[in-house]
Amino acid sequence: MDKIPLPKLIDELKILVVDNQGLIHDIIKSALTELGVKQVSSAQNAFHAVRLCQQDQFDVVLLSFNVSSDKDGFHLFEELKHNQYISDKTTVIFLSAETSMELVNCIIELQPDDFWVKPLDRNRIQQRFNYLINIRRKLHKVMHSMDNGDFAAAIYHAERGLKDPGVTEYHPRLKRMIGDCLIQLRDFAAAERYFYQLKQECDHAWVHIGLVRALFKQDKLEDAEILIEDLLQRNDTRFLTYDLLAQYYIGKEQFDVAYEQVKAASKLAPRNIERNKKLWDLARLNRDKFGQLAAVQNMAKFAKNSIHDSPELGLNVIRTMIDLAATVSGAESEKLQRQVNKEMVNLTRGDVVEPTLANKMLIVKARMASLQNDKRAAEKLLKENLQTGLTMNLEDNLDLMKAYHELGMKEDCLAILDTLRAQLAGDTLASQVVDEYLKREEIERREIKFTTKELKEMATVNYRENRIIPAFNNLCQALTLSPHDKSIALSLLKVLVQINKSDPLTDTQHDVALNAVEMLSRAPLPPNQLQKRNEYMTALGLNEVQLDVAPE
Repeated sequence: MDKIPLPKLIDELKILVVDNQGLIHDIIKSALTELGVKQVSSAQNAFHAVRLCQQDQFDVVLLSFNVSSDKDGFHLFEELKHNQYISDKTTVIFLSAETSMELVNCIIELQPDDFWVKPLDRNRIQQRFNYLINIRRKLHKVMHSMDNGDFAAAIYHAERGLKDPGVTEYHPRLKRMIGDCLIQLRDFAAAERYFYQLKQECDHAWVHIGLVRALFKQDKLEDAEILIEDLLQRNDTRFLTYDLLAQYYIGKEQFDVAYEQVKAASKLAPRNIERNKKLWDLARLNRDKFGQLAAVQNMAKFAKNSIHDSPELGLNVIRTMIDLAATVSGAESEKLQRQVNKEMVNLTRGDVVEPTLANKMLIVKARMASLQNDKRAAEKLLKENLQTGLTMNLEDNLDLMKAYHELGMKEDCLAILDTLRAQLAGDTLASQVVDEYLKREEIERREIKFTTKELKEMATVNYRENRIIPAFNNLCQALTLSPHDKSIALSLLKVLVQINKSDPLTDTQHDVALNAVEMLSRAPLPPNQLQKRNEYMTALGLNEVQLDVAPE
């Protein structure tokens, strides 16, 4: 077994305090100096903090969540961790005067060592600091083993620590480490037994979450559900439980259920970019265009001034607005198009636009031309100006595929699908979701040549000209592309009423009617749409049909 280095003494520790209030620096430095700390550095903004971290490696970082002059503590923490200025060996303490559940959930996600609420008290600072430094000192063998991925050795050292009366106050921490190690070792049956035993002794959130995680890993969903109902009622476990549920259902390819869980988790902790990306993927997989737009707008909003910030996020907002504008019609579509034009101006503001971004914007302009029924201009943009030699990521190719589809260029569209599949790497949850999305896209792009908006317009013309069956077919394809569109479902019922006047509905048409009514029964409807739905149901004899609709 490798020799484990001894932890630093208190007078050897290097401390960094990041806060925009001078008084906070004075209180902390004074309190720590009394404990024997000799090296305390101060930064009043994120820029200065990064400069100090470039020059020195700190053992303890006290970080205010509200460093508002350039970027907040959440973004700064991510940047310091990304650049390896903060490691698993660094003690991180968050400072904040705010204690809202949303902020606490965001901080929990970052997994700092402690969270101190302002205003700070000298005695409290010294008490908590001593506690945290003693964790590093007294549990250093366990922590060293975990940092190096030797989880079996970590369990050995932790179990020895549980027999040591000198570290009794750290026994809960040691027990949590043992549970984490069992999960890391994939010994889920042992982890289940371990957490069940702990559950009889204490009521810590991490015990319940660890038990549910172990049960999920063994597909013991029924056992987990017994616990989940209670955990969703608790403030300290609700957020983590939604996250676990989402991961489980994505793994089982139940993407509709997973989507609801990720939405709930995102509301409780909205700043996490990776979760918003997952939310975006699940929204488009579930054909929720409004959900897609909300997710990308959140990503752009919360990534500002962070390591995630890039023109790509603004571009994705534009792309998603176009997707939605191609689904809705009338004033709603026109409003979205105006927003797109405004966002395009903001994104390309400046003297020089980088070539790759210019190429991506070209595709956006082509899609906007198609949306405005200027197909000739759209096709000219792509054929004469698109630079195919430039590197294009997965989202770029998705957008190009949509541009080709909107122009009816089927072969080009399907060729891009092959490129997209090749770009998916690994078996991550994100790639699993996107792969499933592409499979559905391929089926629809092969079978359906038009956008939702075009299909709705075609259905309107066909219905007006008394071509009822073509109108029905148009609307069926439109609902395939936009399965949550209430106006399409209502139009389908209206067309089916006309068909039923001439001939009884076929089994397929009857099923379409039932699906439309069920979708409309799940969605809140304004009075006029509710009246129409009921009239159509009566005309089709569906009032007595028992629908599989969840209670509201």
